[in-house]
Amino acid sequence: MGDFTSEFISSLIGKPLGEIVQLGAQKIVEAAVLAEFDFYLQQYSQELDKRGRPGVVKNGSHRERTILTAAGELKIKVPRVRDRREGVSEKAQFRSSVLPPYLRRAKEMDEFIPYLYLKGVSTGDFSGVLSQLLGKDVKLSANTVVRLKEVWEKEYEEWSKRDLSDKRYLYWWVDGVYFNIRLEDERSCMLVIIGVTEDGRKELVAVSAGHRESELSWQSMFSDLKKRGLQKGPRMVTGDGALGSWKALGKEFPEAKHQRCWVHKTANVLDKLPKSVQSLAKSHIHKIYEADTKQEALKEFDRFVNLFEAKYPKAVACLVKDKAETLAFYDFPAEHWRHIRSTNVIESVFASVRLRTYKTKGMGSSITALMMVFKLSQAAEKSWQRIHHYNLIPLVMAGIKFVDGVQHAA
Repeated sequence: MGDFTSEFISSLIGKPLGEIVQLGAQKIVEAAVLAEFDFYLQQYSQELDKRGRPGVVKNGSHRERTILTAAGELKIKVPRVRDRREGVSEKAQFRSSVLPPYLRRAKEMDEFIPYLYLKGVSTGDFSGVLSQLLGKDVKLSANTVVRLKEVWEKEYEEWSKRDLSDKRYLYWWVDGVYFNIRLEDERSCMLVIIGVTEDGRKELVAVSAGHRESELSWQSMFSDLKKRGLQKGPRMVTGDGALGSWKALGKEFPEAKHQRCWVHKTANVLDKLPKSVQSLAKSHIHKIYEADTKQEALKEFDRFVNLFEAKYPKAVACLVKDKAETLAFYDFPAEHWRHIRSTNVIESVFASVRLRTYKTKGMGSSITALMMVFKLSQAAEKSWQRIHHYNLIPLVMAGIKFVDGVQHAA
């Protein structure tokens, strides 16, 4: 792409850092597009028009486009070609892969904007946050924000009514996601379901605003999935210890096995222990769910009880009360254990947004949080990878029995 000229470097002296970053980014993108265009022209270097001149040449540029990126607004012109050849079935037309047609914001902004949406309690606040992060020259009118919200709400409405009659899931992760901001009368809880499809892909199944993870909220969500054509529930569901989800699951999808999330379970147990013994307790908990067989895991349970019950009965009671549900994963392929022992797939999506909203004091609406969760999940979904050894899914779907993670001989 070539080096920056000394004239360009000199022009940056005295400018604010944010502006330097923005100008530098613009130069890099322009250079990348021009290099891409030069390579495109080389493909036609041997083709001439009827007068012996190059058949495909540069013909100015398209109208300047504004692209929103994490470095700010970049104003870029994409070169245009002129095809002077005669008798060709299709004229040459340059399309940049760096700046594809209709691109208005960089991919990472799809993940970035929902944060602003949650933080922007009003349209004015939204614009203010955007200006702080991308520079004072970036303007976003109230009408633009309103239209953006309307588009997202329409997308969510269509997505939440999609037909599920051809869907079948092996695993689900369910969780109630809370944010450390005040929305309406109380902290907002968003109910989230992520599933594993028959080909091993992770997929956002449902997201909805709930009332403190109540049984009624979860049952309404599960029931809606069935109404939209989901004929069978998952073979196993991983979630935390909230009773509402498990009671509702038992009513709507009773065949699904229950797996308690070991990350939540560990945190709950350690919370009932003094810091001086938490490290030791944590190592013993790891030995339980990392055991090769269920029998070994049960022995590790007993060791934990013998070691801590006398002094810390509440911590021990917390660990053992869901013993069967914490070990359900042993009845599924060992290759899948790393995925199904916890709800990390959900936690990882929202960990950063919790950090960003921790000190937010304003009050907003639950629809604001719901749209943010929906768009953030959609953005994350693009990077989710298949579970390991997804070739085993048909066996589990067919009812093949697994014992201690290994296929059981009939």
